[in-house]
Amino acid sequence: MIIFILFCLSLFSLLLNKFTSSKLKPPLPPGPTPLPYIGCLISLLRNKPTFQWIHRKMDEMNTKILCVPIGNVHLIAVSDPDIALEFLKDKDGIFSSRADTMSSYLTSGGYLDTVLAPMGDHWKRMRKMLTREILSVSRHKWLLKKRNEEDENIFRYINNQCKNDGVAIRGLVNVRLTVQQYTTNMVRKLIFGTRYFGKGSKDSGPGEEEIEHANSLWTILFYLGAFCVSDYFPWLRWITDFEGHEKLIRNAIQTARKYQDPLIVERIQQWKDGVRTEKDDLLDILITLENTPLSADEIKAQILDLILVGFDNVSNNIEWAMAEMLNQPRIFDKAVHELDIVVGKDRLVQESDLQNLNYIKSCVKESFRLHPVAPFNVPHVTTANSTVAGYFIPKGSHVLVSRLGTGRRGCPAVSLGSTMTIMLLARLVQGFTWELPPNELNVDLKENLGNLLKAKPLFAVAKPRLPHLGL
Repeated sequence: MIIFILFCLSLFSLLLNKFTSSKLKPPLPPGPTPLPYIGCLISLLRNKPTFQWIHRKMDEMNTKILCVPIGNVHLIAVSDPDIALEFLKDKDGIFSSRADTMSSYLTSGGYLDTVLAPMGDHWKRMRKMLTREILSVSRHKWLLKKRNEEDENIFRYINNQCKNDGVAIRGLVNVRLTVQQYTTNMVRKLIFGTRYFGKGSKDSGPGEEEIEHANSLWTILFYLGAFCVSDYFPWLRWITDFEGHEKLIRNAIQTARKYQDPLIVERIQQWKDGVRTEKDDLLDILITLENTPLSADEIKAQILDLILVGFDNVSNNIEWAMAEMLNQPRIFDKAVHELDIVVGKDRLVQESDLQNLNYIKSCVKESFRLHPVAPFNVPHVTTANSTVAGYFIPKGSHVLVSRLGTGRRGCPAVSLGSTMTIMLLARLVQGFTWELPPNELNVDLKENLGNLLKAKPLFAVAKPRLPHLGL
């Protein structure tokens, strides 16, 4: 009898505690009503791309934070900067890990990198190494000569386009391909010390090798941000490659590494054999680290990280900035005027001038505000239950925000990316006049349905503005 009474009291206490705790616990963020077990899986599969469906739901429910249950995971999407800061700054300690996804695992070589690695000793070691050895202020200055070389090269390429008589419209430039070429050349130059994997093209543009490599990077970036069912129901990977994601990203990674890894292996051997003794690029720095020596696989993972981080942000921002400015000639003219006042017409703009080019910098910032490079960044994962903006965020939630450069997971290459972006826009505006092609009244600013690129590549007619400087 006593045992029965104790059992009843224990059961009552348990139920009371559960009831009171559920009453005291804040609610989850608003979101669509989930189905048992699978959550909102069907809606996510029916509505591609996923980020557009998420934003539509936010608009429909009039909320800046949305909860989308999938299996036993809560996907938390945030569009408000203040709420994002609460996640990434105020409570950064428990929201700094990463989701264990198929694409992340494959891309990072089993989480040997920095960007995709979960919180832990490895991530701390790699982050410390990057900030001190690769992306420090002193390293930024050390790489100035290489950046200047690529700034000159992109000018020669555009100038060649202006002189080409074998085209229907002289000086017609595919701005998207041109700025993508600039960023990929720049990244290869800084990392490997070379502009091309092969010989390039006759007009100083990319060759077949560079084009294939760039296409593989686009594929990797796409699937890193794509919704994959097996990330939320891992047992599916043992049955089928649902929607073919795994095959596609494996092929893309294999293609990228086909060009990168032989250079890395060869360089490591050169240092071992004593053939190479002088540090010339970032690959040399990674190989010769003394305080934090890296394995060959860790070096390969870091290299792919650096390439992916620097690949699309600069080019996407510049294309949108040029498109907006061509549609508003008054803004373009003010940018030209600032360059003429600050730099003059007797020399080319240099990185040392950027601190005084406030209007150019404002154009870059406004372009980024209007046209973010990605709908959301790589998901953050919470390592403990928490409350944000008055809502309960369960442990293990995947948090999607669009804010970069904040918190432990803030992009460590922000300074380099900003410098490249502002410098490229300044050189394009200073060195050439730009007009829309004949019979085009304005630039179509529609976005691609599957990503945030312009739906159509930007074309514009360039003419040398300062021919006396050899442009």
